[in-house]
Amino acid sequence: MADEKDATSVPLSQSVDEEDPENPVKSSPNSSNSSTRKACCFFLQSWVSKKFMTGCVVLFPVAVTFFVTWWFVQFVDGFFSPLYEQLGIDIFGLGFVTSLVFVFLVGVFVSSWLGATVFWIGEWIIKRMPFVKHIYSASKQISAAISPDQNTTAFKEVAIIRHPRVGEYAFGFITSTVLLQRDDGDEELCSVFVPTNHLYLGDILLVNSKDVIRPNLSIREGIEIIVSGGMTMPQRISPADRVARQNERIPLNRIV
Repeated sequence: MADEKDATSVPLSQSVDEEDPENPVKSSPNSSNSSTRKACCFFLQSWVSKKFMTGCVVLFPVAVTFFVTWWFVQFVDGFFSPLYEQLGIDIFGLGFVTSLVFVFLVGVFVSSWLGATVFWIGEWIIKRMPFVKHIYSASKQISAAISPDQNTTAFKEVAIIRHPRVGEYAFGFITSTVLLQRDDGDEELCSVFVPTNHLYLGDILLVNSKDVIRPNLSIREGIEIIVSGGMTMPQRISPADRVARQNERIPLNRIV
């Protein structure tokens, strides 16, 4: 009976030792291996996700630029490519080149006296059309703003004004100046166009010329800031007169 008790007690103690998951001697190697694997998996997952997002950030502007350029080339090429297809000429890009040459010739023709007259007649007809005249006027205002021939209808300068509340500023474009006649004296006002929907719609504000801040930004830089939603905003903006004064002082300092 004693031998049977000893024989049965030994396997039970061994089985308890083998099946005890809380035994630190038995479970420490397994727990350390599992924690190491988890740490490696977490590090690998974090590294892969960061590199993937980096690739997306780099390729997104490239893909958008390529897509817009390809769409523009196909769109412009579609104006004259059907004409070449009827003539039996199938060369990709030939319609695009023809369209560029056509636009250049239109610019040369409109610059002449005869072309300006024909253009004025066509513009007069378009302005008599309902609904179409509003679209034409808005698009003409934008094209006149970036036109190399600055005329009276184009944006004059980029302006920063206090709008809509004190302590807040808004970008705008000076379109003209007006002299307000008052009993206590005349006051010079600037007509400032503040876009509210990119460049198509906006508010016309009459602001005292002394309250208008004229930054050292060109018209195209101002349009880029508004169209991009402020993402192309320079880190520092200085008034144009301050920059001019600094440029005048530099030679004097060097001479001294």
